[in-house]
Order: sequence, then C-alpha cells, then structure tokens
Amino acid sequence: MRMRPTLSWTPTADLLPGTTDLEPIVDALSAGGVLVLSGAGISTESGIPDYRGEGGSLSRHTPMTYQDFTGSAHARRRYWARSHLGWRTFGRARPNVGHLAVAALARDARVSGVITQNVDGLHQAAGSEGVVELHGSLDRVVCLSCRAIGPRRELARRLAAENPGFDPVAAGINPDGDADLTDAQVGDFRVVPCADCGGVLKPDVVFFGESVPPQRVEHCRRLVRESTALLVLGSSLTVMSGLRFVRQASQEGKPVLIVNRDPTRGDPHARTRVALPLGTALTTVADRLGIPVGGLAD
Repeated sequence: MRMRPTLSWTPTADLLPGTTDLEPIVDALSAGGVLVLSGAGISTESGIPDYRGEGGSLSRHTPMTYQDFTGSAHARRRYWARSHLGWRTFGRARPNVGHLAVAALARDARVSGVITQNVDGLHQAAGSEGVVELHGSLDRVVCLSCRAIGPRRELARRLAAENPGFDPVAAGINPDGDADLTDAQVGDFRVVPCADCGGVLKPDVVFFGESVPPQRVEHCRRLVRESTALLVLGSSLTVMSGLRFVRQASQEGKPVLIVNRDPTRGDPHARTRVALPLGTALTTVADRLGIPVGGLAD
C-alpha cells in the first residue's frame, strides 16, 4: 500500500468533543490486550515537535517526499544537510513519562503491542519490546541500489568528515529529524554514497508518497485482529497509514480510544477522545491500575 501524501485535514463540526474522563481507557486496559498506536504527539514532551498540533512543524516545513528525494540530487543534498544537523539534536532525545508508561503497561500485560508512526526509537529506549516501526527508523540508512542497511552513526561520521566545519544554526527541528535550514545555509554540503556499491543512501524511513512495506502492514493488521481494543496516542491520524488500523478496529467491533488534545481524523470511529497531555493521562491511568511507571530514563 502507498502512504497518501496528505499533509492537512480539516475537522468537521460533528466530531467527538474532547473529554478529560479517563475511565474508558482505564476500563479497557483493566481487561488487557490493548494495542497502542502512537504518533508524534507522544514525543513532544521529549523535545521533538509534532506535525499538526499548536506550533506544529507543518506550519513552516513541508516533509520530504519519496518522489523528490529519488528524483533530484539537489533535493537529496538539501535533505541530508538538514538531516545531518538535525540528527545531533534528535539523537539526544530521551523517552518521557508517556513512553515509560506505555512500557510499564506492556510489562503488566495490559498493552499487547505497540505500533508507532514515529521514527525516533523512543518507545524502545523506554523499554517497550516488539515495537512495530510503521514508518521505519532514523537510526538506520538503506542503499536504494544494493539495499544494504547500515547504522546512522556511521553515516553521520562519514558526512562529518566530508563537511568539516558544517555547523549552521537551525530555526527548528522537525518530527522527521530534519532541521530548518535555508538554501544558503545548506550551501555546497557534500553527500556521501553507499560504501558498498556507490548507490544513493536514504534513511530507512517511509517518506510521504512512499509505500509502507506490505508485510509490515499485514503484521499490524494481525495485531489489530488479536487485540481487545485500540488505544491511539498523540496522532491526528491524517495519513492513511495509521487511520486504516483505526477503521479496521472499528469494523471489527473493537473499542477505539484516542488521547489527543486536538480532534483527529479517526474521531468518527472512536468511543472517546481524551484531550489531555499524554504524559499526564498515561501516568494517571497507570496509577489507577496500580502500575508503577518509574522515573525518566537516563
């Protein structure tokens, strides 16, 4: 399936009003087997902005599309310059209490699995196991010719060696790890090829307009089928890659519960939308279930 390059969505007047009542979520988790679907909103408390919330990056930044990246050497140079700089900040992000709460709920068998639309690796850093990275991860790179996969830290080392002194001041960092730089700041940044075959390197993430691997989609569909409910955390569900699992759960008669401060595209399929900060909501839920969340990860 191909991820639709939908960047915006306009809420309608008939959507669920937000609530602060956490009892439906507590009740669902009490029974166990709840599948989590997370979006950029769960990482905002770790210093990574989301796309569409208040101050979201889409107000100033258009994410790279697969077609632009593969079709233009200029676009690739601009992307890698911005991403190389952004990686320094992005790579230092640490899990917040929301990530830790999800991991604690999973250890107590209240959460059956985690599908994340994020590419930051923070669920795993918080201790969640078997996380499905729907859109891949920024800590890996893949060659578009030989398909070799390598660690991002090695690419960062090579890019730093090719671009000594490259240290512009970015206007901001985006959820995809892309720093906001002008063309003048990008300058003549040098991109490095695949060390194995000389091909084009790409982050091992799903760009807008690119296909989510079919086997990954089917794995997620199976997780939905095996769950008792779907809990959406911090996603506007604007793109079909996540919304399709909400629709599936609804069609299968499973409760869809959303924690997101703003209305989402999945609200028509949901039983409730809790409009609270995720860290507050998840730690409160865990406390009501008697599940210790613990302190922030180092």
